Amino acid sequence: MEQRILEHYKKTGTYTYAGAYREYFRSLPDDVPALGRLVCAQVIHRVTLKEGNTNANATLLYGDMNRYPWDRMRCEDDLLLTASAMTAELFRLDERGFTADRKVEDKIVVTCRYVSVLMSAILKAKGIPARSRAGFAPYFKEGVSMDHWINQYYDQKKKRWVTFDADGFYEECGMPLSQYDIAQERFDWAADAYLAVRNGKTDGRKYLYADCLGTCSLPALVRYLIYDFHALMNDELTYTFLPAYLDGRLDKLTGEELKELDHLAALLTDPDQHFDELCALWKQERKFRILNSPLVGQYDNGAEAPSC
Repeated sequence: MEQRILEHYKKTGTYTYAGAYREYFRSLPDDVPALGRLVCAQVIHRVTLKEGNTNANATLLYGDMNRYPWDRMRCEDDLLLTASAMTAELFRLDERGFTADRKVEDKIVVTCRYVSVLMSAILKAKGIPARSRAGFAPYFKEGVSMDHWINQYYDQKKKRWVTFDADGFYEECGMPLSQYDIAQERFDWAADAYLAVRNGKTDGRKYLYADCLGTCSLPALVRYLIYDFHALMNDELTYTFLPAYLDGRLDKLTGEELKELDHLAALLTDPDQHFDELCALWKQERKFRILNSPLVGQYDNGAEAPSC
């Protein structure tokens, strides 16, 4: 692996910048599985909270969901966009910081993208090349591959990227998954899945975006293609951010627009081999970079002012 690529993944962006928590992050476990389990003990996934105490084994691992305060938000994704924001809230709730015995009422409720960002931020603070990846996980539910964020870090001894998923106590719950060294074929990478659907090799309905609207196939895959691209450029977008030209029309893309995405996907199938091309695209192709968000829309990005 070229050193310049590894140096790129030591760098941070808005979401993974440790700031005042840099030294604290460095004090956390160096062993990635131990670190992952510690981070997992600080959070509750919104689905876990919603399902409540329906699984006795899971309750032992995640805690009694009935203890979560009624007056707190049931998902804090909108509030805690960055690693430093998540860490600040964890310290506010329990000044001991990251602790294995954190009470349910003192945990934050965030989803996989946020756990991935936090893991990337901690590893980067330690000087370890790390990156968040956005794609689809086929290991949660048979026959469906759910949108999901995971991580990779570069292992200097093994001389390769190690893929892992710190978003739950999966191994402890009996899931047949090598959670902290996931085989390449056990995860559905956004680019590979997108190209398989575009080329008619796979039924796109198996790739599901968890918006409770049944969004699947190309609308789900294009979204995650963009997220994975941004994540590889150290810009880990949250779910409500999309390039302005795609916002609200993921199911209405033209043939030419899909061909542009085909090219992006081809590069993303091997981001290290195509590192220079991806960086050039990042710098030159504005349509992939100009974003809409809940408070920034088409008007802010150059459209005519809406009529009053």
